[in-house]
Amino acid sequence: MVRNRHPIPLIGFAPPEGTPLPGLEVMTLADLAARAGSADLSAPQQPEFHLLFAVTRGTLRHSVDFTAYRVGAGSVLWVRPGQVQQFGDLTAADGVLAAFQASSVDPATAAAARLDDPFGRAVASAADPGTVALQRSVAHLAAESADAGGLPVDARRDVLRNLLAVVAVRVAALCAQPVSAADTTFVRFRALVERDFARTRRVAEYAGALGYSARTLSRATQAAAGVGAKEFIDRRVTLEAKRLLAHADLPAASIATRLGFADPTNFAKFFQHRTGLPPGAFRASVR
Repeated sequence: MVRNRHPIPLIGFAPPEGTPLPGLEVMTLADLAARAGSADLSAPQQPEFHLLFAVTRGTLRHSVDFTAYRVGAGSVLWVRPGQVQQFGDLTAADGVLAAFQASSVDPATAAAARLDDPFGRAVASAADPGTVALQRSVAHLAAESADAGGLPVDARRDVLRNLLAVVAVRVAALCAQPVSAADTTFVRFRALVERDFARTRRVAEYAGALGYSARTLSRATQAAAGVGAKEFIDRRVTLEAKRLLAHADLPAASIATRLGFADPTNFAKFFQHRTGLPPGAFRASVR
């Protein structure tokens, strides 16, 4: 396969000089559109930081990990580090974007909020309990970011760090995938899949490692996630394949090896079965 020389770019965090809290930048969507100028924001990109969009008017169209969302007024969209995003028309919505690094939040707070949890949902709708409070917290963060109110630099930095912590805790609680205490089997399975999906796709191996039968594991996964254990594993492998095809400048054969496929042909068949496109055609479609 001919290697595509235009992979999706990794976007590092680079706030303007003099930003009060180095790991935080807050702007309106209009500011973002103006800053982009003639740049094509619709091109896919992979940020290495969190982006939190609080929409106040209109509809924000945004794609996260190849899923398209329409985020209405009063709703919030959360893009996590490593996810692939694509912007829609920014002029169709008003709102605030808070871009931040997890390191800007106190480590204990970040851990409690589970900011590194890759399983949470992307959108908290206006109708969800707690979204109004989250919108209010983001607005407060934006106001303090725009106006120091006479505070010295160190004090302003503390205010912003504490307000960001409130925002982080609220969005993480809202977007956490609901799993009850009775779903311990699924939670353990999910964590093991995240660690080992590139090594094995066999349900029996996960079941043996966790001390369950394959049937028990599939029942728990069906109850918690709405799909069986094998489907859950295959979806995670497919997502990683999409990310690598879109982002990494690697031939499909190398991606197959990285994802645990002994034969590139088997990987191509697996991917086409899951997505409807051969790996090369998918790569061309997102680039």
